[in-house]
Formats: sequence, C-alpha cells, structure tokens
Amino acid sequence: MIQLVPQLKILLAVEPVDFRKQIDTLAAVCRTQLAADPLSGALFVFRNRSGTSLKMLVFDGGGYWLIIKRFSQGKVSWWPTSQDAPLHPLAAHQLSVLLYHGHPELARFKEDWRKLS
Repeated sequence: MIQLVPQLKILLAVEPVDFRKQIDTLAAVCRTQLAADPLSGALFVFRNRSGTSLKMLVFDGGGYWLIIKRFSQGKVSWWPTSQDAPLHPLAAHQLSVLLYHGHPELARFKEDWRKLS
C-alpha cells in the first residue's frame, strides 16, 4: 500500500500522456521528457488528455507501483499549466485533495510549523 506521507516527493507531469503507456514506458517518460529519475522514490502523477483519469508511478526499492484513478463522474478540476517546467511539485495533502476532485491550491491548510527537508 502506498501512503501519502508528508515526506513523499510528489511530482505532477504538466503535459498529458497516452494512457496506453504502462510502467516501462512511463519510467522512460520520466527519464527522457521530464529529466527525472524514476528510481528516486518520488511519486510521479500523470493525467490523460481528457482529464478523466490519473496514473501514479512510484518505485519503492523493490519494484514499481502503478496506480490508476479513473473518476466515475467528471474530470480533474485542476492541473498545472506551466510551460516553464515539465514537472510541478505537490504536497501529500494537496494530492489527497486533487484525488477527491478538489482544487489543491484553493484548499485552506495550516502553514507547516516546520519545513521537511
């Protein structure tokens, strides 16, 4: 089971990907298009073009996890649109909001009393 702990590095791929891609191809996308190491333990979140599904890829030290979330109703309500960087960092509590159709930048969270490094 994957837990969304505060220490988990979460990176959203800004551009949508073809959801026919599986683990090996998504890991290659991380290396080539996103210039990131898929073996780093970071959780990479991908969106399909229509915004009805998310795929999350993470390496836990023993193998890859590929998690798929298909929304039964509606689409992802928010997604970063920065053309400056191919990846957008997100905190664990913000990803939880996103997975429940929320807007992570509008959710009101308390400030971290101590930043995690």
